[in-house]
Amino acid sequence: MNLIPDDLRAQLLANGRLSVENDRFDPPPVVKLFTPDAGATWLLTEIDPDDGDRAFGLCDLGLGFPELGYVSLAELAAVRGRLGLAVERDLHFLGGKPISVYAREARMIGRIVA
Repeated sequence: MNLIPDDLRAQLLANGRLSVENDRFDPPPVVKLFTPDAGATWLLTEIDPDDGDRAFGLCDLGLGFPELGYVSLAELAAVRGRLGLAVERDLHFLGGKPISVYAREARMIGRIVA
């Protein structure tokens, strides 16, 4: 399963390279992934240019504690919700603010709202 099409993957990799060069880099998320039957959401900003499976973003497993961190794309592709549904990409998502703003808002209310 290809969660992230080539054009978005290229943008995530470009952000990963910029992040290596600038530790204050705070881009908007490029991709929103979610479980349609389990309440988990991931807003991804970048892919590690040295490890194409390692993505960074805001991760919310639906437990009330969203956090910034790394996630394996292969593991996301293997995740299944309560009804056995796979992780999906929100085809209509456009990140309109820096990831730090999404993170701050998510921590205040206990979940990602995007």
